[in-house]
Amino acid sequence: MPPIVHGFDWPDRLVVGTIGLPGERSFYIQARDGRRVVSVAIEKEQSAVLADKIDELLDEVATVEDNRFSVPDAAPTELRDGDPLDQPVEPEFRAGALSLGFDPATAQVVIEAYPIEEDLEVVTESTGDGDEVEAVVELPEPTELLQVKIPVGTARAFVERTREIVAAGRPNPPELG
Repeated sequence: MPPIVHGFDWPDRLVVGTIGLPGERSFYIQARDGRRVVSVAIEKEQSAVLADKIDELLDEVATVEDNRFSVPDAAPTELRDGDPLDQPVEPEFRAGALSLGFDPATAQVVIEAYPIEEDLEVVTESTGDGDEVEAVVELPEPTELLQVKIPVGTARAFVERTREIVAAGRPNPPELG
């Protein structure tokens, strides 16, 4: 059966947001186009890594010789989004994996989120030095996915907001030493 694709090309909104108090927050990536809203639960660490990787991707695209994509160095003011998540938040699934790409034909960043798959066949093998390594034998076809395509300016704004959301949690514990 083909997966259910929650696809958004040029959405009205794409944000990472939270529900709950610091230390107990749940993170979501949420896309909206008109009245259609899709939310996917993600981990705080996934949010942070996604922001970092989008930022790296945009920096790389900006350095392409004869760059025709006009990648801004910072988020354009008019694209910044400080509003809370659209309510009610009803996640379609919890993301187990995220992928990132760039479509040069449309100058868009492509973000995909895939659900956690419960039926993974994991094999444990011993290495030559006595360590054990776990590996997934075959990834099953996902049952559904979120695919969002956003322009480079919107991607910079997404990175900025996501970093603010991640940093707004409880303070880091003091360094031990």
